[in-house]
Amino acid sequence: MTVESVKPEAPGTPEAPGTHRAAELREPPVAGGAVPVLGHGWKLVRDPLAFMAQLRDHGDVVRLKLGPKTVYAVTTPALTGAVALSPDYIIAGPLWESLESLLGKEGVATANGPLHRRQRRTIQPAFRLDAIPAYGPIMAEEAHALVERWRSGEVLDVTAESFRVAVRVAARCLMRGSYMDARAERICASLATLFSGMYQRMVVPLGPLYKVPLPANREFNRALADLHLLVDEIVADRRASGQKPDDLLTALLEATDENGEPIGEQEIHDQVIAILTPGSETVGSVIMSLLLVLTEHPELGDKIRDEVKAVVGDRPVAFEDVRKLTYTANVVVETMRLYPAVWILTRRAVTDTELGGYRIPEGADLIYSPYAIQRDRRSYARHEEFDPDRWLPERAKEVPKYAMSPFSVGNRKCPSDHFSMAELTLITAAIASAYRFEHAPGSDTRPRIGITLRPRRLMLRALPR
Repeated sequence: MTVESVKPEAPGTPEAPGTHRAAELREPPVAGGAVPVLGHGWKLVRDPLAFMAQLRDHGDVVRLKLGPKTVYAVTTPALTGAVALSPDYIIAGPLWESLESLLGKEGVATANGPLHRRQRRTIQPAFRLDAIPAYGPIMAEEAHALVERWRSGEVLDVTAESFRVAVRVAARCLMRGSYMDARAERICASLATLFSGMYQRMVVPLGPLYKVPLPANREFNRALADLHLLVDEIVADRRASGQKPDDLLTALLEATDENGEPIGEQEIHDQVIAILTPGSETVGSVIMSLLLVLTEHPELGDKIRDEVKAVVGDRPVAFEDVRKLTYTANVVVETMRLYPAVWILTRRAVTDTELGGYRIPEGADLIYSPYAIQRDRRSYARHEEFDPDRWLPERAKEVPKYAMSPFSVGNRKCPSDHFSMAELTLITAAIASAYRFEHAPGSDTRPRIGITLRPRRLMLRALPR
């Protein structure tokens, strides 16, 4: 249920790394618009989406200045695919440096090399295709609980609602714990503060200034401490219970390293963080964007309702129906194209290499934007139009390879891609079948720019169908 077209590359596509002789390699051009001291970081703070979207007009690879650092921006689908697949580039750079205080260095999201491979082997069984149906009843239960809770007619704070359901599905499916809503609320509140603060630390790397006890820094540190405390509580609760359900947390607590020894407490902690936080943050952000789309394009909800009715009749939609809900899934995919939760990524070169004919020195940081790639007029007809039918099989073939990879590719591909697609499709089907939506006072649909992308403040009324 991932979306990665396999259209062959057209003639003239930049060659893969390693195909140019060293004498032919060029230095990438510097993007315009830098300001003293902050460089391009100022534009990445003020209007990062527009800034990243226009970079391809200046070259396939361009240089940016982020404070004292030089960063290489990669702008084409082919070259972002090459970066994701090449062993010459690892998970590192400004994004991951800003995330390490949250995710640590020993979790699957930030580790590299043998440690990363071992960790993926530990967690992958939980996301096998044949394992996902066991999560179906929990996904359906949480989706229908959302529908029931909204019958009150109260104005919905969509941020809280979206992250609550994302956290509860992750916790109940992968850690077999029906954790209290209070814990879900703590996670949501902490993540909102952390992902905003981490983005600023990435694009404006002021180093020691972020340790000055200003209100914003104190708020950031409080949120970080509470999230780490919450994870310690979850692990301690499981150990104290003496229970060993067949879930991902048990797999982590029983995992061994290359020498057959139990993995360390820090690695367990970082792995739980990696399960709870990035997954909940990205899925919650996509749910918010889906509700924005259903509000602004009510005809989509009508079509989803009709599809659900044709597939399930009068009974509640269930996990077993997901594979038949093709239009609903295409709405999810098109939402992820136009509103990708993970809108910016970074990598680091571990050797002198080349990319599209440009010289990339060892140690160089690279940056690229799925948001810009997925909205590029050179890859998509009517690139800013919301069109779920562009993902029909015959039309999806027209999309260039790597122009749509919402779960990434290669050895950094998200292990929960099928899990997340099933969850998002089921939730969308349940809520669109039950409600139409309209904006309530205080709703602010402008994008909220952090490490992830989502509407700034979505306040909606759910109107029963």
